[in-house]
Amino acid sequence: MSVKISELSKYSENDLEKIRLVEDVYNQFAPVKQQVLRSIKREFVGDFDRCDYDFDELEKIQDPQIFTKYCPECNKKYPKGENVCMDCLVHLKDISSKVNVKDIDFKPQFIFNGKNSLDSFEEILSGENLKKINEFEFNHDDYMNILYNIKSQAFKNFDDIVKTNEIIFDELNILDKIILFVKSFVKVDYKSSGGQLGYFEENTVFIDDRQTRSLQITTLIHEVSHFIIHEILTEILCKLLDTTKNSFIEEIIYFVLSYSSFTQLIDEYSAHNVEGRFTVFGFQDYSSFIQIVQNLDGEMSDDDIEITKSIGNTFALSIKEILESLIDSDLREDIKDQFMKDVLDRPNYRALEMENYKILNEYGLLKAIWLILNEGCEIAALNIDKLKQTE
Repeated sequence: MSVKISELSKYSENDLEKIRLVEDVYNQFAPVKQQVLRSIKREFVGDFDRCDYDFDELEKIQDPQIFTKYCPECNKKYPKGENVCMDCLVHLKDISSKVNVKDIDFKPQFIFNGKNSLDSFEEILSGENLKKINEFEFNHDDYMNILYNIKSQAFKNFDDIVKTNEIIFDELNILDKIILFVKSFVKVDYKSSGGQLGYFEENTVFIDDRQTRSLQITTLIHEVSHFIIHEILTEILCKLLDTTKNSFIEEIIYFVLSYSSFTQLIDEYSAHNVEGRFTVFGFQDYSSFIQIVQNLDGEMSDDDIEITKSIGNTFALSIKEILESLIDSDLREDIKDQFMKDVLDRPNYRALEMENYKILNEYGLLKAIWLILNEGCEIAALNIDKLKQTE
């Protein structure tokens, strides 16, 4: 398989869902409609029970503080005088003793097993393995299986967190729910200095909890998106080499996603795109992508930059599919409600000018992944000393 960045555009197609979403926004806000919609129209013309208590009644007519206990199995709430859940036959626990979601220390597991066990950078990036990566025996079904693997392990991690910590999920506020979901993918830690809202590093999302709930939510979603694209590429590399996942392969993919402006732009645009899925239109933020573009100094053409957006859009569809299996439509509405409570600024639709309305077809996505991994691993093989410094 071979392809150049400039050739990927011929595998692109219109992202009709995004076009319709943005058009709906412009239709609601006529003053801004004419600013950007003309450019879209030019390009896309024509596309377009056994318990004695009636708990429901008790909650309606009595002070909710009457419920001071809960069942650790079914999460049903009970009055102070009760000691046992007769449905589950377990002792009740005090609601006041429940764990704080922020304090949960959980290390999520994402496992990929293969026949081989390559335990060094030299083994993974050997001449024979670079040849396997170049030959790229990988198809769309393999890609979908990897997405399923990531999604199913995230569900298992989430289930483990809830059960281990005896959490009553429905009683959490929206921020705590999102923190819990993110902890199903990565560790979450907190920062209290610096200007960044958050960042992703070594399977950990760092978040500034001095920010509003809505900004913490969208930042968490942005940063966990970096993890998911990293995990997708990690498992693809494991599949190509038929090897069990380990920290050496993870470090190689960190290198691949960061060594060039091409991969940095894909990574950032994808994360911004996913974040935008959970943000109210008019409050999108492409700042880190714009910063990379401003530092290019002519390194990439405008057409090549647009192609990175198309690739980022395509990865974002996969990431959103994984996240939306956890964050359903009701929770997305809760996020929007929280955002409108917190935001004081007027919406700014100029950010929509950063949107790209192209996605790659199945074959184009495989070509893009080949380009990312083949070129990236070749460069990584020349920089093993640098990889060892980060190990």
